[in-house]
Amino acid sequence: MTLIKGNVNVEEQAIEAKKASKSLLVLSESEKNEALNHLADVLEREYETILEANEKDLANGKEKGFSEAFMDRLSLSKERVADFANGLREVAKLEDPTGNILSDWTLDNGLQVEKVTVPLGVIGMIYEARPNVTVDATGLALKSGNAIVLKGGSSAINSNGAIVDVIHKGLAETKIPKEAVQFIASTDRAATNELFTMKEHIDVLIPRGGGKLIQAVVENATVPVLETGVGNCHIYVDKEANVQKAIDILVNAKTDRPAVCNAAETLIVHEDWLEKHSAALIDALQQNGINVHGDEKAVSVIPGAVPAGHEDWTNEYLSTDIAVKTVSDVNEAIGHIETYGTKHSEAIVTENDDTAHLFLSLVDAAAIYHNASTRFTDGGALGFGAEIGISTQKLHARGPMGLPALTTVKFLMKGNGQTR
Repeated sequence: MTLIKGNVNVEEQAIEAKKASKSLLVLSESEKNEALNHLADVLEREYETILEANEKDLANGKEKGFSEAFMDRLSLSKERVADFANGLREVAKLEDPTGNILSDWTLDNGLQVEKVTVPLGVIGMIYEARPNVTVDATGLALKSGNAIVLKGGSSAINSNGAIVDVIHKGLAETKIPKEAVQFIASTDRAATNELFTMKEHIDVLIPRGGGKLIQAVVENATVPVLETGVGNCHIYVDKEANVQKAIDILVNAKTDRPAVCNAAETLIVHEDWLEKHSAALIDALQQNGINVHGDEKAVSVIPGAVPAGHEDWTNEYLSTDIAVKTVSDVNEAIGHIETYGTKHSEAIVTENDDTAHLFLSLVDAAAIYHNASTRFTDGGALGFGAEIGISTQKLHARGPMGLPALTTVKFLMKGNGQTR
């Protein structure tokens, strides 16, 4: 695939995807599953082609001084390509979300009505560095009967281009037309901006990446957007929290994978709990290399903590840094989350069920936990299989978006000459 710095004909690609989406509507579940399993085999067979392209992206990243964490997300290996392939096989095992009759009834005049799930049509996917998204999004789109137009970030453009070339090679041997998967092989922002306004060809846009990318799509698109969210996630340790549970949950949520959106970015801690158990907290923070940006109380108690500013309450650190806020009760904790949270994932640690109930009832977020880590906000962890992103909005889809989020409904009416 030739990569282009200037303009490409994005509209033509979107039109091809729209045409191909019609072919997907008449495929059986077994035909879609066979195609996904075949794609998995081809990806594993062609891994060297993908790794060769990935080397170019890694060289560019090194030249541009990308961080170690960023380079790790960008880097591919034979094992990671095998993981992509296995992900497709897992998607193939999932139940087809289309063609399900959600409800049916018969009117007094004999007209039969069915409410049925159907594909969205054409998905525009705008994402950043992770090449795995190219495979994950393609698999979910095709399984749910949707065509997809992919626009990945410039940092992974060679890897993504090679992956799509391999996908096209595999699709040529299946019932799914290769035009159902389009890749915009351009580093020009204008190509991305074109997608924003193609309502006649693109049915929905899904941005996946950092806050700036998501904001740009939401603010500029005329195509409907399934908004994936930035994760400024909080762990509230209540005055009645079990010490070991609190420590284990905090360490897992902050350090298991610090650069993901369901990692904890702020610890809210009841001042009574902090006073009684500061030694255990300090030991856990130091042993796990967690750097604290705290309010006045936290700085006075936790060695090495630096004063937090406004940006620390709003930051998605994506590192082992954490903000620490002390509060006098659960209502103050809820108020802090209301002010600074991004409606992604929030957690309370407490042995008081009434306090937990209040927190779970009043906090506005896609996922809320009692005595568990925020790291479970993930399609795979929750048993959905793969996910295309985590939605923090409220209309159409919220939380981890698996296959059902890529469908809409259609009303089918069957009559015998009825008129109104």
